[in-house]
Amino acid sequence: MPGLLRGVARTAVIAGTASAVNGRVQRRQAERFAGRDAQIAAERQQAYAAAQAPPAPAPAAPPAASPVDPIQQLKDLAELKAQGILTEDEFAAQKARILA
Repeated sequence: MPGLLRGVARTAVIAGTASAVNGRVQRRQAERFAGRDAQIAAERQQAYAAAQAPPAPAPAAPPAASPVDPIQQLKDLAELKAQGILTEDEFAAQKARILA
């Protein structure tokens, strides 16, 4: 009978030690993963907040170009030609573009 009690006692000690070690490992893992879980939760919350934020207002359309008088453009070209800034060929090309 003493051998039987010794075997039971040894089994109890081994089981108790295993249980204590298992509990310690679980606590350490829970602490390690708690930080990671908090970071993931914060990222998800930021993504959700960004998705719920109202969209930025659309930029204003650029002002429409004021219609330019073709006659005035031709007069300006003629002045540039008279000053010698434009050659005859450049003047003709610009004139054709304006009148087209």
